[in-house]
Amino acid sequence: MLKFTKSVTAMALALVAVAGAAQAEYPEKPVEFVVPWPPGDLEDVLTRMIAEDFSDAYGVPTAVVNKPGGGGGPFPGAIEVANAPADGYTIGSFIIAIPVVGPQIGIPELNPDPFVPLGNFLTYPFVIAAGGDAPYDDMAGLAAHAQDNDVVLGHFGAPLVPTQVTFGLAKEMGFSYGSDAAFDMLDCNSLASGDVDVMNTTLQLILPCLDDVKVLASIGAERIALTPDTPTVSELAPSLDVALWNGLFVHADTPQDVRDKIIAVAEKTMMSERAQQLAAETGALVYWQPADEVVMQIEKDIATMAGIEAMLAE
Repeated sequence: MLKFTKSVTAMALALVAVAGAAQAEYPEKPVEFVVPWPPGDLEDVLTRMIAEDFSDAYGVPTAVVNKPGGGGGPFPGAIEVANAPADGYTIGSFIIAIPVVGPQIGIPELNPDPFVPLGNFLTYPFVIAAGGDAPYDDMAGLAAHAQDNDVVLGHFGAPLVPTQVTFGLAKEMGFSYGSDAAFDMLDCNSLASGDVDVMNTTLQLILPCLDDVKVLASIGAERIALTPDTPTVSELAPSLDVALWNGLFVHADTPQDVRDKIIAVAEKTMMSERAQQLAAETGALVYWQPADEVVMQIEKDIATMAGIEAMLAE
């Protein structure tokens, strides 16, 4: 009888311990934000702001982990987030391509889409740019030049949205690039070295040499404040109207109360003076778009990209 009583008591204590662990307040240990690109671009800078504020708000360490794909774009980093436990301790800072393109290109971990959005916080000032010594000043000039010359395009990955938009614009304007290649980083050095003739990249990465390059077009619905005379791709080809956004995502099985805690910090960060100052300095749009609106945005973008894919297949 004594042994039975002791066993029951031990079992009860074990159940209490397990229940206590299960009800532990989130977060109780370090939280990791995964950026599937090298450090230094806008999504990286803003994600670091969120991570700092998260640590201050909840008193736990945070880390921003950069996981560039080595030519595979953001997808290897997204796979790592997909394979992590759905507990809010691994958060993805993802571009539009993860939910829009990822499920379509044969990556098992991303199909069906394993993520839910917490909110979008950034629309990139994404541009098509050429070196300052290029023998053309705009897309029409590039189109004419490419008729008799091979033009090398640099991009972050052929399936990605800005690359598909860039290919689509070339087709609309009656030319094609002689060759193209994917890079993890496309900045001032990429043009200066001669590795590429034209590249699509974020304005942030070429700000140090903006006076020495030619911005031929910007990708998005609105002109960039820092390059107000440069037309948007959607002005040149309305069917290619798509914005390049970045948001926070977690595994779809992550509890709602955990999501809410992450959202509370991220939204406050985006409205902060330092985040809005970064927007003013870079021409980016920095904001907070709630999760339900992001879901609708993703559906719209999937339809737009399907149209672009069909156009390129003609």
